[in-house]
Amino acid sequence: MSEITVSIEVEVNPTEDPEKIKMAIESLFTPSSIGFTTQRRGGLVTARAEGKEGLMRFYTLLRQERILTAARRVLIRGLSGESVTFLLNKQVAYVRRISFCESVGESPLGPIRVEIKSDDPKALIDWLAPRMD
Repeated sequence: MSEITVSIEVEVNPTEDPEKIKMAIESLFTPSSIGFTTQRRGGLVTARAEGKEGLMRFYTLLRQERILTAARRVLIRGLSGESVTFLLNKQVAYVRRISFCESVGESPLGPIRVEIKSDDPKALIDWLAPRMD
């Protein structure tokens, strides 16, 4: 599990503060870059994180919240090729908690979309959310 890249995307509604969305991302991940672009309706916050270091907050929160089994299920479901994709509730992320979303509609203000690329995504899942047999 050498190469890990985390890409994060969050739509910003016109009523939302982009700085709060950036704080929500930073409460779960350690991005190496984070930016905001204005769009027709609101905007888009994008962030990028590298390596295990970028995932350590997420890794720690999964254990603190004792949701490894649920997280593993979501991560495996999001596995495709060399990437793992999942959605997180951005309101919950703002208070430094993790809540996975099954669909975009489950997060009233829209979700945080996370894509983790790795040359060994199964090993990545085993590290983030090990099997709890």
